[in-house]
Amino acid sequence: MKVLIVDDESLIREVIREYCHNEGYETLEAENGIEALDILAKNTVNVIILDIMMPQMDGYTFFREMKEKYQIPTIVVSARNDEYDKLQGFDLGIDDYLTKPFSPRELIARIKVVTKRYNNMELYVYKTMKIDFKGHSLYIDDKEIKITLKEYDILKYFINNPNVAISREELLNKIWGYDFYGDDRTVDTHIKMLRSNLGKYRDMIKTVRGVGYKFEEE
Repeated sequence: MKVLIVDDESLIREVIREYCHNEGYETLEAENGIEALDILAKNTVNVIILDIMMPQMDGYTFFREMKEKYQIPTIVVSARNDEYDKLQGFDLGIDDYLTKPFSPRELIARIKVVTKRYNNMELYVYKTMKIDFKGHSLYIDDKEIKITLKEYDILKYFINNPNVAISREELLNKIWGYDFYGDDRTVDTHIKMLRSNLGKYRDMIKTVRGVGYKFEEE
């Protein structure tokens, strides 16, 4: 998992970085919102730790711009503890708010909670496509599309890991299980069927030569 730490205080970034690395997380760092947007344009990020008061571009301005392109769980870590600041953040759509000084262990716990919440997502909406994973229904242009349970599983795994090159072996392990002894053609066959069923959204599943596949919103 990759964590983007956005804070103009180097000591805060260092502490968060250390605890994230102890959990096996990769980290990226930015001193302000402008740097953070540039990082997001070049990297896949699973969760954002965000300060509010920063030079050049503050945290909430960054968050508004980020939300126009990405769906990334975000935890605000700020010295501002007014109720107004917290309510403003939640109104914008942040996932959690932690006040400085904070416990790094508590922050790690909250990271696990918000990422699990996103990974357990049951509804996905993109333009005219709506997927209800719990109800196993897929609609495109208000027309229901019938797909198999395996196709739902593959699609959900892609959506939970956007912009990440995923190997056929990883898909076999995650979707079919470690005890599955099929070959790569099994994955390719299901991807072919899934693309066909997605119709005009088929190109959201990209082929990554020599690796496997990648899911990208258009």
